[in-house]
Amino acid sequence: MGRVELRGVNKKEEFVRRVKEAAGNVKQGSWVLGGGWNNDLWGGELPMASWLDDFTADNPVWLTRMDGHMGLANSLALKLAGINNSSIDPNGGTIAKSTHGEPTGLLIDAAMKLVLPSIPEVSVDERREAFLRASNLALTRGVTTVVDFGRYFPGASVEQSWEDLSDVYQWADSSGKMIIRVCLFFPMETWSRLLELIKKTGRALSDWIYLGGVKAFADGSLGSNSAFFFEPYADEPHNYGLQVTDPESLFNMTAASDKLGLQVAIHAIGDRANEMVLEMYRSVALTNGMRDRRFRIEHAQHLAPGMAARFGEQGVVASVQPDHLLDDADSAAKKLGVDRAQQGSYLFHSLLASNARLALGSDWPVANINPVGSIKTAMKRIPDGWKNAWISSECLSLNDALIAHTISAAYACFLDSELGSLSPGKLADFVILSTSTLDDLAEGSVTVEATYVAGVQAYP
Repeated sequence: MGRVELRGVNKKEEFVRRVKEAAGNVKQGSWVLGGGWNNDLWGGELPMASWLDDFTADNPVWLTRMDGHMGLANSLALKLAGINNSSIDPNGGTIAKSTHGEPTGLLIDAAMKLVLPSIPEVSVDERREAFLRASNLALTRGVTTVVDFGRYFPGASVEQSWEDLSDVYQWADSSGKMIIRVCLFFPMETWSRLLELIKKTGRALSDWIYLGGVKAFADGSLGSNSAFFFEPYADEPHNYGLQVTDPESLFNMTAASDKLGLQVAIHAIGDRANEMVLEMYRSVALTNGMRDRRFRIEHAQHLAPGMAARFGEQGVVASVQPDHLLDDADSAAKKLGVDRAQQGSYLFHSLLASNARLALGSDWPVANINPVGSIKTAMKRIPDGWKNAWISSECLSLNDALIAHTISAAYACFLDSELGSLSPGKLADFVILSTSTLDDLAEGSVTVEATYVAGVQAYP
C-alpha cells in the first residue's frame, strides 16, 4: 500500500506528480491512499480520475479532500467499487458524473461509502501508533484534552468508533500510555449502545477517557459544495447542497438520545442546515422538557440573518473552528456570492453578542491542531496573502478567544467542573508560553515551552 500527502498542493501538476511517485513505489494491485487536497488552492478545478489513469492502471487510488467530505477514485477503484454510468446516488451523497453520464471519479459525502469496502483495513497496530503520535503532537501544541468525534461519516461503518474505543483508547489506558485526556462521541445511530455503556461505567471510564455523547451530520461542507443552503451555490446554480441524513431519522434519533440524557452534537455548515438543526433542537427540548442538555452544533459556519441570536435563546453551543476561515475566505465569495459570504460567515462576535456559548477548537486533522494560532485567527481573521480582516466586525477580543478555547470548550462537553480554568478543585492542566504578556498571542509569535497535565510536566 502506498500513501501520498497532498495537503498544501497548489498546482494540478504537483498533485499528479505526487500521486505518480507514490504509485511507482508500490507493487501491482496495491492501493494508493492519501489525501488532504484542496482544489481551491489551484483555482478551483476539481480533480478527475482521468488525471491519474495513465499511470495507475494497475493500482486502485483513493484520495480524500482536506475536509473529508469528498474523495477521488481512479478508474480502477471505481471498477472495484462497481461504480459505472448506471450507478445512482445513494441517500446523502453524490456520484459526480460528466455531461455524458460517466463517473468522473469524485464521490461526495455518503457516496464515499461505495468505495470503502474495497480498501484494505488499517491495522490495529497502525491505529495505535497513530494515536500515540497524535497525542505527543497535541502536547507540543499545549492541548491536554481532545474531543474525538471518531472516523465516522454518513454511510460509513458505525463500528469504527467503537473499535477505536476498545482497540486503541482502552488499550492505551490499560497499558499506561495515555498522556492526554479524550472525550469520545459516537455515531448517533448507536445511541442505545452508548447508553448501556454509560449505565455500566458512568461517563468516566478512567482518569483519561470520558464518554461524551452522540454525533450526526446534517449536511456536507462548503469546499465540497455539499453544505446545505437556502439559496443555490453561485458557481453551481442548481445545487443547494446535501442533506446527508434523512431529516425524519435525524429527528427521531435526536429525540431518543436526548430523552435518555445523552448529549447531542450535529454537524451543520450551511445556513439551511443550521436552521434545520436549531428548529429540531427547539422541538426536542419542548417535547422532552427543560434540563441542562448543552446541545451542540459543530461548525455553525454560515448563518442566515437573525440565526445567531437563536443559539443564545435556545442555549445551543456553537462549536466553531476559527482556522477553517483561512481556507474558506477566498472561496466563499465564489461559492456564495460576496454579499452572502460577508453577511453570514463565521459569526464569532455576533454569536457572543447574542449570549451564545462559543466553543473554539481545531477540527484536526482537517485544520492544524494549534490553539495559539487559532486564537490569533479568531482575533485577526486575516488569511494568508490578505492585508485586512475578513469581516472585521466579527473579530474577537483576546479575552473572548481565550475563554472560548478553555472554559467554554470544557463546558461544551460537560467537563467544566474539572477542566477549563485554573481553579481550586480542578485538574491542573496548563502551559508555559514563550512570552511574558498574553498580548503577544495576537501576533502569532508565541510558542508552547511546556505542557502540564494534572500538575505533571508532560512536554517536553
